[in-house]
Amino acid sequence: MREIALMPVVYHIPGMDEVIVKSDLKYTPENDPRLLMDIYIPPHLRKDERRPAVLFIHGNVPPGSPAKNMGIYKSWGRLVAASGMVGVAFTHRLGYPNPLLTEAARDFSSAINYIRANADSLNIDKDRICLAAYSGGGPMLSIAMREKPEYVRCMAAFYALLDIQRSDLYTVHEKPETVKTFSPITYLASDAGKIAPMFIARAGLDETPMMNDSIDRFIQEAISKNAAIIVANHPQGVHGFDTQTDDDRSREIIQSALNFMKIHLVVRDVK
Repeated sequence: MREIALMPVVYHIPGMDEVIVKSDLKYTPENDPRLLMDIYIPPHLRKDERRPAVLFIHGNVPPGSPAKNMGIYKSWGRLVAASGMVGVAFTHRLGYPNPLLTEAARDFSSAINYIRANADSLNIDKDRICLAAYSGGGPMLSIAMREKPEYVRCMAAFYALLDIQRSDLYTVHEKPETVKTFSPITYLASDAGKIAPMFIARAGLDETPMMNDSIDRFIQEAISKNAAIIVANHPQGVHGFDTQTDDDRSREIIQSALNFMKIHLVVRDVK
């Protein structure tokens, strides 16, 4: 498992090794030594230069796991920074087997508040943010879908749970109203056209219980409500295909997601 956790994404671009990394920033008032953040900044920026940010939201991890240190988030952080954006990886309390949705949501809000309050020192444009959720991190997107803040310009969901109302992992530990509140599909019922554009990456061979069921129902509902979505399906992709399925389709989807982010965050080409 440790070897899998350290695997980087299967797509690389020039400049990833030149990215500036600010590590282990305390972003929350909570006294939990795990709750730290890493910032990945494009190289050669002027001190007063501001770039849009991509906030990576990890999935369920056992207590004590510093998820931001996984290979996927380290490499995605460098990938977006080399693409002209600021990458933000942070560990929050979304847990396993107890999801701790409310605690994780507080951490998510603290992370957003931190990067916006400290935007100048982090070279971040606080009004241009993309949220990128992976796996069990999908429920955190529900917060932005409910509140619809203008600074969230787009969202990405990589093999992410988009409706947890049929997932035993959540229904066993959380109240029904909490599960509904943290299901992104809930917010397609009204004003779907006001939800930030969304890139959805689906792993065709995903064996995670109820994962593709939740994604497929979300896509169907989003289309029926005329929401702005792009769907990229990897027929041979496994859960975590961006690190574990090393093929051209994985690289195509990763590149497409980066282009989607750059378009909606209005990123000019990196020289």
